[in-house]
Amino acid sequence: MSIRLANNCSNCENLMEGSVCKVHGVKVSNSYTCDSFDMKAALKDDRNCVTCVRYETSDCANPQKAAPGMLCSHWAPQNASA
Repeated sequence: MSIRLANNCSNCENLMEGSVCKVHGVKVSNSYTCDSFDMKAALKDDRNCVTCVRYETSDCANPQKAAPGMLCSHWAPQNASA
């Protein structure tokens, strides 16, 4: 099975603040998609300990190894906004 970016509202340029679709004028969630879907031009690919919400906290999975530039399977983004 291949891994793909989802064609849903969270990856769409038409998603405005407050999870409102600027095309349809309704509140949506990431389980929605439509024929007006327009993929965001660029997704951030800056994944490492520094951009992890768990970095230098008590719930870091690898506190002895965590350092800028490193990445583990427990990474969680600091800002999960669309």
